[in-house]
Amino acid sequence: MRIMGFPLGKSRRKEGRDKLDWTPVWISVRTAGVSILITFFLGILAAWMVVSIRSERVRMVCDGIFTLPLVLPPTVMGFFLLYLFGVKRPLGRFFLEYFQVKIAFSWQATVLAAVVMSFPLMYRSARSAFEQVDPNLTAAARTLGMGEWVIFRKVLLANAMPGILGGGVLAFARGLGEFGATAMIAGNIAGRTRTLPMAVYSEVAAGNMEEACGYAGVMVAISFGAILLMNGAAWQAGRRWRG
Repeated sequence: MRIMGFPLGKSRRKEGRDKLDWTPVWISVRTAGVSILITFFLGILAAWMVVSIRSERVRMVCDGIFTLPLVLPPTVMGFFLLYLFGVKRPLGRFFLEYFQVKIAFSWQATVLAAVVMSFPLMYRSARSAFEQVDPNLTAAARTLGMGEWVIFRKVLLANAMPGILGGGVLAFARGLGEFGATAMIAGNIAGRTRTLPMAVYSEVAAGNMEEACGYAGVMVAISFGAILLMNGAAWQAGRRWRG
Protein backbone atom coordinates (compact mmCIF):
# COMPACT_ATOMS: atom_id res chain seq x y z
CA MET A 1 0.00 0.00 0.00
CA ARG A 2 1.27 3.46 -0.85
CA ILE A 3 0.25 6.99 0.03
CA MET A 4 1.68 9.78 -2.20
CA GLY A 5 4.31 7.40 -3.48
CA PHE A 6 5.61 6.39 -0.05
CA PRO A 7 5.39 2.69 0.87
CA LEU A 8 3.79 1.70 4.17
CA GLY A 9 4.90 -1.29 6.15
CA LYS A 10 6.40 -4.30 4.40
CA SER A 11 4.23 -4.10 1.32
CA ARG A 12 7.21 -4.17 -1.01
CA ARG A 13 8.74 -7.56 -1.86
CA LYS A 14 12.28 -8.07 -2.96
CA GLU A 15 11.16 -10.42 -5.72
CA GLY A 16 14.56 -12.06 -5.83
CA ARG A 17 16.42 -8.82 -6.33
CA ASP A 18 19.92 -9.02 -4.89
CA LYS A 19 21.39 -5.83 -6.32
CA LEU A 20 20.80 -2.24 -5.33
CA ASP A 21 18.69 -0.14 -7.69
CA TRP A 22 21.09 2.60 -8.83
CA THR A 23 18.39 4.83 -10.32
CA PRO A 24 18.09 7.02 -7.19
CA VAL A 25 21.87 7.45 -7.22
CA TRP A 26 21.84 8.71 -10.80
CA ILE A 27 18.85 10.98 -10.14
CA SER A 28 20.51 12.48 -7.04
CA VAL A 29 23.88 13.05 -8.70
CA ARG A 30 22.26 14.61 -11.76
CA THR A 31 20.00 16.78 -9.59
CA ALA A 32 22.83 17.96 -7.33
CA GLY A 33 25.10 18.59 -10.34
CA VAL A 34 22.58 20.72 -12.21
CA SER A 35 21.48 22.55 -9.07
CA ILE A 36 25.02 23.52 -8.05
CA LEU A 37 25.68 24.95 -11.51
CA ILE A 38 22.63 27.18 -11.08
CA THR A 39 23.13 27.96 -7.40
CA PHE A 40 26.84 28.72 -7.76
CA PHE A 41 26.39 31.60 -10.18
CA LEU A 42 23.12 32.87 -8.69
CA GLY A 43 24.64 32.92 -5.22
CA ILE A 44 27.71 34.85 -6.37
CA LEU A 45 25.65 37.42 -8.26
CA ALA A 46 23.20 37.83 -5.37
CA ALA A 47 26.06 38.27 -2.90
CA TRP A 48 27.75 40.86 -5.11
CA MET A 49 24.47 42.73 -5.48
CA VAL A 50 23.84 42.82 -1.73
CA VAL A 51 27.42 43.87 -0.93
CA SER A 52 27.15 46.68 -3.49
CA ILE A 53 23.95 48.11 -1.97
CA ARG A 54 24.67 51.27 -0.01
CA SER A 55 21.42 51.48 1.93
CA GLU A 56 21.66 49.42 5.10
CA ARG A 57 17.88 48.90 5.27
CA VAL A 58 17.62 47.67 1.70
CA ARG A 59 20.62 45.40 2.28
CA MET A 60 18.96 43.89 5.37
CA VAL A 61 15.71 43.24 3.52
CA CYS A 62 17.47 41.60 0.58
CA ASP A 63 19.60 39.52 2.91
CA GLY A 64 16.50 38.36 4.78
CA ILE A 65 14.77 37.31 1.56
CA PHE A 66 17.79 35.39 0.26
CA THR A 67 18.37 33.68 3.63
CA LEU A 68 14.74 32.77 4.32
CA PRO A 69 14.87 29.23 2.84
CA LEU A 70 17.69 28.44 5.26
CA VAL A 71 15.58 29.09 8.38
CA LEU A 72 12.17 27.91 7.20
CA PRO A 73 11.33 24.18 7.48
CA PRO A 74 11.97 22.43 4.14
CA THR A 75 8.39 21.19 4.00
CA VAL A 76 7.14 24.77 4.24
CA MET A 77 9.38 25.85 1.37
CA GLY A 78 8.18 22.81 -0.55
CA PHE A 79 4.59 23.86 0.08
CA PHE A 80 5.29 27.35 -1.28
CA LEU A 81 6.96 25.85 -4.36
CA LEU A 82 4.02 23.52 -4.91
CA TYR A 83 1.63 26.42 -4.46
CA LEU A 84 3.48 28.39 -7.15
CA PHE A 85 4.40 25.63 -9.60
CA GLY A 86 1.39 23.31 -9.29
CA VAL A 87 -0.37 22.44 -12.54
CA LYS A 88 -3.27 24.75 -11.71
CA ARG A 89 -1.14 27.49 -10.19
CA PRO A 90 0.14 30.61 -12.03
CA LEU A 91 3.75 29.64 -12.69
CA GLY A 92 2.99 25.97 -13.18
CA ARG A 93 0.25 26.74 -15.68
CA PHE A 94 2.51 29.20 -17.50
CA PHE A 95 5.29 26.64 -18.03
CA LEU A 96 2.80 24.00 -19.06
CA GLU A 97 0.95 26.17 -21.59
CA TYR A 98 3.89 27.98 -23.18
CA PHE A 99 6.74 25.49 -22.82
CA GLN A 100 4.85 22.18 -22.42
CA VAL A 101 6.87 21.54 -19.27
CA LYS A 102 5.18 20.19 -16.17
CA ILE A 103 7.19 21.29 -13.14
CA ALA A 104 5.39 19.64 -10.23
CA PHE A 105 6.15 15.93 -9.66
CA SER A 106 8.85 15.82 -12.33
CA TRP A 107 12.63 15.65 -12.34
CA GLN A 108 12.74 19.40 -12.89
CA ALA A 109 10.97 19.75 -9.55
CA THR A 110 13.83 17.96 -7.78
CA VAL A 111 16.27 20.47 -9.28
CA LEU A 112 14.03 23.38 -8.29
CA ALA A 113 13.81 22.17 -4.70
CA ALA A 114 17.57 21.61 -4.51
CA VAL A 115 18.31 25.08 -5.91
CA VAL A 116 15.96 26.85 -3.52
CA MET A 117 17.20 25.01 -0.44
CA SER A 118 20.93 25.21 -1.25
CA PHE A 119 20.95 28.81 -2.51
CA PRO A 120 21.19 30.48 0.95
CA LEU A 121 24.35 28.53 1.79
CA MET A 122 26.03 29.58 -1.43
CA TYR A 123 24.84 33.17 -1.08
CA ARG A 124 25.96 33.64 2.50
CA SER A 125 29.33 32.01 1.90
CA ALA A 126 29.97 34.23 -1.12
CA ARG A 127 28.83 37.33 0.73
CA SER A 128 31.11 36.60 3.68
CA ALA A 129 34.00 36.03 1.29
CA PHE A 130 33.35 39.33 -0.49
CA GLU A 131 33.09 41.25 2.78
CA GLN A 132 36.48 39.92 3.91
CA VAL A 133 38.24 41.42 0.89
CA ASP A 134 40.23 44.51 1.87
CA PRO A 135 38.21 47.59 0.82
CA ASN A 136 41.48 49.37 0.01
CA LEU A 137 41.96 46.98 -2.91
CA THR A 138 38.68 47.98 -4.53
CA ALA A 139 39.35 51.66 -3.78
CA ALA A 140 42.76 51.42 -5.42
CA ALA A 141 41.23 49.69 -8.44
CA ARG A 142 38.74 52.54 -8.86
CA THR A 143 41.51 55.13 -8.70
CA LEU A 144 43.19 53.24 -11.54
CA GLY A 145 40.07 53.70 -13.65
CA MET A 146 38.74 50.14 -13.52
CA GLY A 147 35.03 49.61 -14.06
CA GLU A 148 32.81 47.86 -11.53
CA TRP A 149 32.60 44.68 -13.60
CA VAL A 150 36.41 44.53 -13.93
CA ILE A 151 36.79 45.15 -10.20
CA PHE A 152 34.34 42.34 -9.51
CA ARG A 153 36.22 39.84 -11.67
CA LYS A 154 39.83 40.80 -10.97
CA VAL A 155 39.66 41.98 -7.37
CA LEU A 156 36.60 40.73 -5.48
CA LEU A 157 36.18 37.36 -7.18
CA ALA A 158 39.89 36.61 -7.24
CA ASN A 159 40.44 37.26 -3.55
CA ALA A 160 37.19 35.65 -2.41
CA MET A 161 37.54 32.46 -4.46
CA PRO A 162 38.52 30.10 -1.59
CA GLY A 163 35.47 31.10 0.43
CA ILE A 164 33.24 30.88 -2.63
CA LEU A 165 34.41 27.34 -3.38
CA GLY A 166 33.76 26.43 0.24
CA GLY A 167 30.20 27.65 -0.21
CA GLY A 168 29.96 25.49 -3.29
CA VAL A 169 30.81 22.44 -1.16
CA LEU A 170 28.02 23.22 1.27
CA ALA A 171 25.53 23.97 -1.51
CA PHE A 172 26.31 20.73 -3.36
CA ALA A 173 25.95 18.67 -0.18
CA ARG A 174 22.69 20.42 0.66
CA GLY A 175 21.28 19.77 -2.79
CA LEU A 176 22.34 16.12 -2.64
CA GLY A 177 20.66 15.60 0.71
CA GLU A 178 17.49 17.61 0.13
CA PHE A 179 14.39 15.75 1.34
CA GLY A 180 11.52 17.87 2.69
CA ALA A 181 10.99 20.33 -0.16
CA THR A 182 11.58 17.55 -2.72
CA ALA A 183 8.93 15.38 -1.09
CA MET A 184 6.39 18.21 -1.35
CA ILE A 185 6.90 19.37 -4.93
CA ALA A 186 8.47 16.34 -6.63
CA GLY A 187 7.04 13.41 -4.69
CA ASN A 188 8.62 9.98 -4.48
CA ILE A 189 8.12 8.53 -7.95
CA ALA A 190 10.38 5.56 -8.63
CA GLY A 191 12.66 6.13 -11.60
CA ARG A 192 11.70 9.81 -11.92
CA THR A 193 11.92 11.80 -8.68
CA ARG A 194 13.14 9.26 -6.12
CA THR A 195 16.45 10.71 -4.96
CA LEU A 196 18.83 9.05 -2.48
CA PRO A 197 17.17 10.54 0.64
CA MET A 198 13.80 9.44 -0.73
CA ALA A 199 15.17 5.97 -1.42
CA VAL A 200 16.50 5.67 2.14
CA TYR A 201 13.14 6.72 3.53
CA SER A 202 11.23 4.35 1.27
CA GLU A 203 13.41 1.36 2.13
CA VAL A 204 13.20 2.04 5.87
CA ALA A 205 9.42 2.45 5.65
CA ALA A 206 9.22 -0.86 3.79
CA GLY A 207 11.43 -2.60 6.33
CA ASN A 208 14.32 -3.14 3.90
CA MET A 209 17.16 -2.06 6.16
CA GLU A 210 19.95 -3.56 4.04
CA GLU A 211 18.91 -1.54 0.99
CA ALA A 212 18.56 1.58 3.17
CA CYS A 213 22.10 1.07 4.49
CA GLY A 214 23.35 0.68 0.93
CA TYR A 215 21.78 3.94 -0.21
CA ALA A 216 23.01 5.74 2.92
CA GLY A 217 26.54 4.45 2.32
CA VAL A 218 26.48 5.62 -1.30
CA MET A 219 25.30 9.05 -0.19
CA VAL A 220 28.06 9.34 2.42
CA ALA A 221 30.68 8.30 -0.14
CA ILE A 222 29.50 10.83 -2.75
CA SER A 223 29.27 13.65 -0.21
CA PHE A 224 32.68 12.92 1.29
CA GLY A 225 34.26 12.64 -2.16
CA ALA A 226 32.74 15.96 -3.22
CA ILE A 227 34.02 17.63 -0.06
CA LEU A 228 37.55 16.34 -0.61
CA LEU A 229 37.49 17.37 -4.27
CA MET A 230 36.17 20.87 -3.75
CA ASN A 231 38.29 21.51 -0.64
CA GLY A 232 41.32 20.56 -2.72
CA ALA A 233 40.19 22.98 -5.40
CA ALA A 234 39.70 25.72 -2.79
CA TRP A 235 43.19 25.08 -1.40
CA GLN A 236 44.74 25.25 -4.85
CA ALA A 237 42.83 28.45 -5.63
CA GLY A 238 43.98 29.99 -2.36
CA ARG A 239 47.62 29.15 -3.11
CA ARG A 240 47.35 30.57 -6.61
CA TRP A 241 45.79 33.88 -5.55
CA ARG A 242 48.12 34.28 -2.58
CA GLY A 243 51.14 33.37 -4.69
